[in-house]
Amino acid sequence: MNLRLAFQIARTHLLAKKKQTLVAMLGVTFGISMFIVMISFMTGVNDFLFDIAIDGSPHVRLYNPVESSQPSPARKLYDSSHTVMVSGKRPKNELPRIKNGLKIAAEIAKMPGVTGVLPQAVSQVFFNNGPVQLPVTIVGTDADKEIQMYGLDKKMESGNIQDMKTGDDALLVGSGLAEKMNIRGGDRFSVTTPEGGIFMLKVAGTFSTGVGAIDDTRAYADLKTVQKLLNKNPDYITDIHIRLNDKEAATALRDQLTETYGYKAEDWKEANAALLAGESIRYFMTAVISLTLLIVAGFGIYNIMNMNIINKMRDIAILKATGFEGRDVVAIFLLQALLIGFFGGLLGLFIGFFFSYLISLAPFPAGGIFKVDTFPVNFKTLFYLAGLWFGMVTTLFAGYFPSRKAARIDPVEIIRG
Repeated sequence: MNLRLAFQIARTHLLAKKKQTLVAMLGVTFGISMFIVMISFMTGVNDFLFDIAIDGSPHVRLYNPVESSQPSPARKLYDSSHTVMVSGKRPKNELPRIKNGLKIAAEIAKMPGVTGVLPQAVSQVFFNNGPVQLPVTIVGTDADKEIQMYGLDKKMESGNIQDMKTGDDALLVGSGLAEKMNIRGGDRFSVTTPEGGIFMLKVAGTFSTGVGAIDDTRAYADLKTVQKLLNKNPDYITDIHIRLNDKEAATALRDQLTETYGYKAEDWKEANAALLAGESIRYFMTAVISLTLLIVAGFGIYNIMNMNIINKMRDIAILKATGFEGRDVVAIFLLQALLIGFFGGLLGLFIGFFFSYLISLAPFPAGGIFKVDTFPVNFKTLFYLAGLWFGMVTTLFAGYFPSRKAARIDPVEIIRG
């Protein structure tokens, strides 16, 4: 088969029915453009939500969970006349302290692949708002390391993160919590500790992560401030946060830390299991919708190619009568389908990019909370290559079956009419 001749015949057929060819191309264009817009926007949103969650989470967290080792209420029978009931057992008064926490943090910092280690003292306290007490998680930390590992300075709404180091009574408050307490920078209020102690603290600033569960219930203070608040020694540590060069290595490090130090280690996948499950579902839905668009476009091309073959029965008969074989006819119509898919796909890529770009310029409704101005959109080259490839494959299959039908035409019956 002379491919050049087949290409010329395919081009002639396409140009002879320009409107029909244009409609077929527009079917591919619509499918590809919607595929690009859908996958670019959906993956952009997925990555954005994932980054928000991971941005504020350690790759590995080492801590000491306080668990009751006592058995459940039980009844023990000593003899037939005496029964002892044991109930209401309470756990031992154990602290969530990591022994030698600062030393362990220093050792972890020297491990290969570790980019940051942040020891913290975390406790539940009550912020007193008149007669109402709000439960709050107060985190004793180091301001410089918070900036390095989590970029907390970029999430400040008022004040400066370094201001919490100016005194032993200063702290940063989540924006939602500050609104509930009706407090702002410079205000003082009382805090009740788990042991019943009451202290006066000062608001050094407010922050916003965009996550309500954090902004409504969390406050940051210097590590020494929280240790003093809890009446603990300067080596009192409850959590060690670890950041890695490669977050995929977190699982291996988690197992290593648990075995080495005997404390509970949790990697980012465990901590964000629900988020990862939701992300998988969203990616699956995006793939299903995108493929559906391409398949629908393929059926449209199939119908057009089928009608094109019916209209060109006499031309096909003449080709076969002049020596063209069935595979030659298949090649001609497959070339037509590939030309439609290629040029329709290219046009779809440009249109998809154009609309994706417009979406990326649209103002994000909650941009003030998440510190972004516009909608997140992915412009990955892989999406565009995949879109063009899917368009070509879809049109190839759409053109193959009608072309097989054309290859089986008996030229004698067609010419006789």
